[in-house]
Amino acid sequence: MEEKTFKLIKELTEVQGTSGFERNVREMMIEKLTPNVDEIQLDGLGSVFGIKHTKVEDAPRIMLAAHMDEVGFMLTQITPEGMFRVQPLGGWNPYVVSAQRFTLQTRKGNYPVISSSVPPHLLRGTNGAGQVKVTDILFDGGFTSKEEAEEFGIRPGDTIVPLTETIYTANKKRIISKAWDNRYGCTIVSEVMEELKNEELNHTLIAGATVQEEVGLRGARTAVHKFNPDLFFAVDCSPANDLTGDKMAYGKLDEGFLLRIQDPGTILLPKMREFLLDTASTHNIPYQYFVSQGGTDAGAAHVSNNGVPSAVIGVCARYIHTHQTMFSIKDYDAAKEMVLQTMKSLDKSTVETILGGKYVR
Repeated sequence: MEEKTFKLIKELTEVQGTSGFERNVREMMIEKLTPNVDEIQLDGLGSVFGIKHTKVEDAPRIMLAAHMDEVGFMLTQITPEGMFRVQPLGGWNPYVVSAQRFTLQTRKGNYPVISSSVPPHLLRGTNGAGQVKVTDILFDGGFTSKEEAEEFGIRPGDTIVPLTETIYTANKKRIISKAWDNRYGCTIVSEVMEELKNEELNHTLIAGATVQEEVGLRGARTAVHKFNPDLFFAVDCSPANDLTGDKMAYGKLDEGFLLRIQDPGTILLPKMREFLLDTASTHNIPYQYFVSQGGTDAGAAHVSNNGVPSAVIGVCARYIHTHQTMFSIKDYDAAKEMVLQTMKSLDKSTVETILGGKYVR
């Protein structure tokens, strides 16, 4: 991996922004996209997209979308002892929340906090952590009382976000970070738009990132309504399931990008599947089929407006929705090449084929 790409990954994964509070990520995406597009537009919720216009008359409109938000927490109560109760933003396994470092983001500034845990010797003779819920875990900023916490400007509605450094593994084949779901997509969009800067495309390309994906695919709905694409491509990260050697499990590191064929909200349309398979085959891009128990922005996009054929070009990673996610550089490279070639391949004829009928805009 080029050092430039690693620096971009590090920058985008270490920035903090959970659902509904994506401002830090949005500002970074605007900075990355602006030199490589014709204009920047936002929707009312804060999703941001760069638009690259085409010279082709009545050209199709293609949307390429990451999402900016990472899983985190919202502070809901301050206890008399100065501790914080929280509500999760996005899906969290309660067994990975305790005894971790976070940043509490407030209107007066950012403060370090840690999540509470119970020492093992206090669990003897009980059923212990077997009954733990995320909302039972307190967050500790070292304050001595509710009044002291409030003096620092802390209020319910503030957010708490994981604090993690992005690093290579020893063999430099993989990277460990937080928030690869979905700063992967933000990185892909940034790099692909830079490579396409001087490319004449046969479609209008609307590329960027949505908000509030982790809490119900909300940003995709408003963005698709605003930009009215003919096709929608999500770039998102999914859980790897490759720790035990099960050959039938979905999601293995180093085996290429994920071609998601089904999840609870999406069935990949036959013509879209054929187009993606042809593109991957033509350019010798490694891929793996993927079936998921969770959804992506494609699930919201494909039932928006009058129906928008949608697909996901993804990667898998181990331990997503935690402080420490591990992903494969090889998979990222495959996904990047797939997105790049997909965007180059699309034109009126291709869109007409995918739509299964005459293309009219």
